[in-house]
Amino acid sequence: MTPKLRYLALALAAALPLHAHAAPAAGWPKIASAVKPDAALEKRVAGIVARMTLAQKIGQMTQPEIKTATPADVTRYYLGSVLNGGGSWPNGNKHATAKEWLALALAYHEASMRTDMAVKVPVIWGTDAVHGHNNVPGATLFPHNIGLGAARNPALVREIGAATAKAVRATGIAWVFGPTLAVVRDDRWGRTYESYAEDPAVVKSYAGEYVRGMQGAFKDANTVATAKHFIGDGGTEHGKDRGVTRVSEAELLGIHGQGYLTALGAGAQTVMASFNSWLDPATGKEHGKLHGSKVALTDILKNKMGFDGFVVSDWNGIGEVAGCRNDSCPQAINAGIDMIMVPDDWKAFIANTIKQVESGEIPMARIDDAVTRILRVKLRAGLFGKSPAQNAYAGKEDAMLARDLARQAVRESLVLLKNEGPPLPLARGKKILVVGKSADDLSNQSGGWSLTWQGTANTNADFKHADTILTGIRAAAGSANVTYSLDAKDVDVSRFDAVIAVIGERPYAEGDGDIGLSGTLRHSGRYPEDLAVLRAVAGKGKPVITVMVSGRPLYANDLINLSDTFIAAWLPGSEGKGVSDLLIAGVNNYDFRGKLPFSWPKSACQTRLNVGDQDYAPLFAYGYGLKKANRSRLGKLDESVPAGGCGVSTTYPVFSQADRASFPLAIRSGQERTVLGADLNASFALPGITVTTSQVNTQQDAKLVSWTGPATVEARGARPMALPAAASEKAALRFDTIVQAAPAGKVTLAVQQATVDATALFKRLAGKGKQTVKVPLACFQGLDLAKVDTPFSLSSDAAFAAAFTNIEIAGGAAAEADAVRCEELR
Repeated sequence: MTPKLRYLALALAAALPLHAHAAPAAGWPKIASAVKPDAALEKRVAGIVARMTLAQKIGQMTQPEIKTATPADVTRYYLGSVLNGGGSWPNGNKHATAKEWLALALAYHEASMRTDMAVKVPVIWGTDAVHGHNNVPGATLFPHNIGLGAARNPALVREIGAATAKAVRATGIAWVFGPTLAVVRDDRWGRTYESYAEDPAVVKSYAGEYVRGMQGAFKDANTVATAKHFIGDGGTEHGKDRGVTRVSEAELLGIHGQGYLTALGAGAQTVMASFNSWLDPATGKEHGKLHGSKVALTDILKNKMGFDGFVVSDWNGIGEVAGCRNDSCPQAINAGIDMIMVPDDWKAFIANTIKQVESGEIPMARIDDAVTRILRVKLRAGLFGKSPAQNAYAGKEDAMLARDLARQAVRESLVLLKNEGPPLPLARGKKILVVGKSADDLSNQSGGWSLTWQGTANTNADFKHADTILTGIRAAAGSANVTYSLDAKDVDVSRFDAVIAVIGERPYAEGDGDIGLSGTLRHSGRYPEDLAVLRAVAGKGKPVITVMVSGRPLYANDLINLSDTFIAAWLPGSEGKGVSDLLIAGVNNYDFRGKLPFSWPKSACQTRLNVGDQDYAPLFAYGYGLKKANRSRLGKLDESVPAGGCGVSTTYPVFSQADRASFPLAIRSGQERTVLGADLNASFALPGITVTTSQVNTQQDAKLVSWTGPATVEARGARPMALPAAASEKAALRFDTIVQAAPAGKVTLAVQQATVDATALFKRLAGKGKQTVKVPLACFQGLDLAKVDTPFSLSSDAAFAAAFTNIEIAGGAAAEADAVRCEELR
């Protein structure tokens, strides 16, 4: 039996949940939910549904965003639910208090009590509280799921579920879109940190406990939990967000379905459909987008597994189903979606859906079933006859705090990977130099889904009741003993007893966090400043203790080689003192407990690396984690990185989310040259040119270059590289751009020393929004593709402004119909 089959067999053998009836090992088991059917409740639901009009039923199935739906809209359209997306707050106020959140919840509730329905049905507000009540400044932020998976502590997860529910109820909200039960297979996925582990057994052990903590017995401070995203979201090819998951039905259950067994067994009342598609290679069946799959949502989830709560769609998820739009999708409703998340286009959705029912395109029986399920959950959760203010924690700021619990979770989540420096913890009184961009940055420390969707556009001041890792180190070691330097420039390392470097990824969430098909797991390729800061302090005769803050395991051999001690801290959240508890000696003598929830790569292209895979050869295996008494002997690790990314690719990255190090951007004016740093909030300027961070496709993905006089922006590597053959044939220089101001003078585009006149090109693109430009390399006369060190250079001699991102050499792009013709550039 192959390792993969052995792993699958073990997973299937464990397929039965704690509350399941007997079922074939390879079949979907019937789940006996902890929330039992109630005949009296069912009779009440049926009576309400019988007295509702079609418009009232469709209103109950509709969930808009609070930015687009007022309390008056709830009354007029009979809205069954509202939600706040990431970075959405009452009245647009990022710093709204618990009382202000509660006031808006009350306004929506009271509006639902003013409809002309025969029986008033309360509205239910849903929110993404995925690591605490993360949209609300001041609420405790727990480690993201990947860190909790490292802790291997189901009881802790249950406590976190209960604490999160308490915080959510303090703001008057009764429904949480969590827990996420993804089992990630390719760590390039930008949502890897939302997964507990690559092992479905860990996800299974956590899912039910989190639901029990969050829902409790629906008394006072409990909220409705959501098992998401059904199903296979973590299994997409190449880790592409919303991509295709190619697995058999047996693998869908054995790997991706395990968390749902215990979550539904514990009584989870809602399930969120997944953005991904499902293709079964065993049968050749293409099920398409899960939002439109009757097989998954009705046949499997509702019929075979016996789920009697309701299914909610994800953000505009119905619009991704073939033949659908954001405001119209009978296929999704017929497939089994009960409540439809339509953030913006909800009025058109209601009108369209009413017409589709009246025409028979959507059967009335399907509508009645959906509304029955929604009312059933609202009644079970005790929402009828009870306002959001009628709980013990309503409006109380301190109810959103669980700092000791979160600090414990941080301590238990840290994984000690290399232990060849001074024994930890360091004694109080030692002189410590702290370096690195993530030491004093709560945004980096908390990651995505923190105050905002992507976790960006925040400052430390936005996080009330929070401590950075640096704050924790200062408190534990004594402020007089600690010196902080962001980049370690102009610091005499010899003056200190030890160096603590806190490095890692910057915040991201779905989409923005994807590394991409040709990308590598090499951390230094995306964040070269971390390699630079370690080089500045290593080899100076003082031990270097590195703490890596990240949302996934990463190829970091170069960073590990420069470190005497190396710790994976994942995304710890608001409690930085949980990290310092293990670094600096204190009253309590804590030890490392964390075990790797994901295998750690040995090479940059181990982009799919899971226990059971063929040729499984990690640097640190799944479950690895040292105690402070365990000494490691890693030796010098291989630091080689394949040129051009992983596998055979027709693209060669120049400047993108996936690689910012091979050809770093710089600006040049006269004899002056400045390399653009990694700080997304910084601006860079020389005479005649300024560069700031902007957006072309996604948040902070681009550089806006503004010229006022002669100057150049260029991507230049440290040494010449040969373009791979696949990226050279019929190749073009390709980039995304938004031209904000047409050139007032001449613009010259160059690859190496070969130039073309791009003035007319950029004049034509001005004011047309985002454009993808493809300039054939054949237009650049005399170009030597065997020695490329400056694959992109753009000069202007007068005023001009444009944003650029996704700069790459793309094989085959020159032959595409929209490629620029060389005669346009002469």
